[in-house]
Amino acid sequence: MTSRNYTLQPVGFARSERTEPIDDGWDAIPAHIEMDAEQFGPEALHGLDSFSHAEVIFLFDRVPDEEIERGARYPRGNKDWPLTGIFAQRGKNRPNRLGHTVCRILKVDGLKLYVEGLDAIDGTPVLDIKPVMSGFLPRGDVREPDWSKELMRGYWV
Repeated sequence: MTSRNYTLQPVGFARSERTEPIDDGWDAIPAHIEMDAEQFGPEALHGLDSFSHAEVIFLFDRVPDEEIERGARYPRGNKDWPLTGIFAQRGKNRPNRLGHTVCRILKVDGLKLYVEGLDAIDGTPVLDIKPVMSGFLPRGDVREPDWSKELMRGYWV
């Protein structure tokens, strides 16, 4: 397999009161995405407010190279949880530093998308935004281990 590099340009940036990557309480933090006015006009967001949720793909741009995980680790450093491969968890120390979350759309105002549940800190580059469509949701039951449910207990509140 040939190694390839790709260049991505942010479509906008996360704006939030949170400036540090703290793991919990994300729903309590007001957030919006400011679209890049040099690339987009307000028409780029036209119709997005007719959806209840959007998927936001962003870059964990402040994770240093030496903190990238390519193997396994204990989620959040908790040794009560099993040693877990980086691709079996959602930590920020991923090889390509990509984050993804589903946010509730509150409103669209020009080049600003106001959302609830954006777990990205202020200034985070947003790489893409997609509407959540029921046809793309998981088909069938969703299965996950107990430790992941425990991890998420305070994530949004």
